[in-house]
Amino acid sequence: MIHSLFIVNSGGEVFLEKHWRSVVSRSVCEYFLDAQRAAPYDVPPVIATPHYYLITVQRDTVSLVAACKQEVPPLFVIEFLHRVVDTFQDYFGDCSESVIKDNYVVVYELLDEMLDNGFPLATESNILKELIKPPNILRTIANTVTGKSNVSTTLPSGQLSAIPWRRSGVRYTNNEAYFDVIEEVDAIIDKSGSTVFAEIQGYIDCCIKLSGMPDLTLSFMNPRLFDDVSFHPCVRFKRWEAERLLSFIPPDGNFRLMSYHISSQSVVAIPIYIRHNFSIKTGEQGRLDLTIGPRNTLGRTVDKVKLELTMPRCVLNCLLTPNQGKYTFDSVSKTLSWDVGRIDVSKLPNIRGSVSITPGTTNIDANPSVNVQFQISQLAVSGLKVNRLDMYGEKYKPFKGVKYLTKAGKFQVRM
Repeated sequence: MIHSLFIVNSGGEVFLEKHWRSVVSRSVCEYFLDAQRAAPYDVPPVIATPHYYLITVQRDTVSLVAACKQEVPPLFVIEFLHRVVDTFQDYFGDCSESVIKDNYVVVYELLDEMLDNGFPLATESNILKELIKPPNILRTIANTVTGKSNVSTTLPSGQLSAIPWRRSGVRYTNNEAYFDVIEEVDAIIDKSGSTVFAEIQGYIDCCIKLSGMPDLTLSFMNPRLFDDVSFHPCVRFKRWEAERLLSFIPPDGNFRLMSYHISSQSVVAIPIYIRHNFSIKTGEQGRLDLTIGPRNTLGRTVDKVKLELTMPRCVLNCLLTPNQGKYTFDSVSKTLSWDVGRIDVSKLPNIRGSVSITPGTTNIDANPSVNVQFQISQLAVSGLKVNRLDMYGEKYKPFKGVKYLTKAGKFQVRM
């Protein structure tokens, strides 16, 4: 399936390559680099070349390019590449060029275990950590002195079982199960404040530390909200289809239980509003006045608010006075950034002042749009609520907790 994998940095240099079924020249990456130069933010995920199909994923500052000789399901390869990056982040805390170079040996050991003759083999973090110990200073020194590697000499207990994502013999003094329901709001708001487009991308992340082999059942108050769902392999899909509840034997530690998509605008409650006034008269200074406030937040605090405006090209400088936070203006990119912080309902954040424009400007560009970032703790903007969590197969009573978080995805307000 996958013949070779190349990891490319932001400068277009291939700094790691791994081959399985055959050696593919790194010159094949030129097709990917040409596509990246043509459209830096819109690189096609599948690129057909004369001899190979290149399937690509861009994460942070690195790009992963898989070379396949035959046609393969692209989503299968894309999911595997994302799993590779997630594994690196789990092992090293980050997936950057410097981190990968510092851990070349472990990276190659991981890729050897994750792919066998070009086909995915072991991609679960629990199994990989039993096979290959995560690096630390003491283990690195010991391996250097003794000449040993991080690879275990015994096969993980879960590798050949029907539940490969969970190792056997797990024991904890404190048994805990935590669930984070996180929703990202993608929206476009027009000049009058009406919603042009709104949808929610959500996911449920878990931290499970339970002894033995627990069988969990998670139910929701309103499971019919979901338009589209994607599950961790541990979830019994037939049970979800029949009863709309999640039944699963969880992996040990941190994992993503499910992702979901809500596209119905009637369900998406927009949690903030912006009052704006931006005017530029030909040959004169302009005026800017922005106020941001909460809406439909059920009394929850809106935090980590940041606004970013790309001003018209005729703007030279901005002389503004915010009543909260700080602002910066980049005269090269014409970007105005206002770091608001937390919204105080008793005194709404406001920024106003004058905008200097190029003398003699007669053609004023279109009004800018505002890109907004924010977070709201203990609120799922869709109204999704976890009903209960039941455990079977073990006799102890675990400590259970659920947290909700709403944050901005691609949230834009047009002025």
